[in-house]
Amino acid sequence: MVNTKVAIIASNGSLFDAYKVFNIATASAAPDAEVGIFFTFEGLNMIHKEAHKELPLPEGKEHFQEGFQKANVPSIEELVNMAQEMGVRMIGCQMTMDVMNLEKDAFIEGIEVGGAATFIEYAKDANITLTF
Repeated sequence: MVNTKVAIIASNGSLFDAYKVFNIATASAAPDAEVGIFFTFEGLNMIHKEAHKELPLPEGKEHFQEGFQKANVPSIEELVNMAQEMGVRMIGCQMTMDVMNLEKDAFIEGIEVGGAATFIEYAKDANITLTF
């Protein structure tokens, strides 16, 4: 996937959404694709220092937690670390942070803060664009 650019918008904040986002991001980054994720609205929970450790499962899907453990699926915290180690660019939405009265220090180290224009500039020449 050399010379491939992947742009992901993470706007939902459940555990399922986080697995989708970080699974695609790390799978894309592994063969050297350039990957950027724009976290907005509930998606900000995926990179919040505390919230990403306790993302909710959709109602009625609690049995998946046991399946994740039995299948040795990495935690979201582990996937976040993997993504960072692989150079995945993580952009927290400034507007949403302002609306929710959140500061950059509420989020994991290494994220950048930017608006929609920042992400659009990144994504304008992406080969793959996904929204979760």
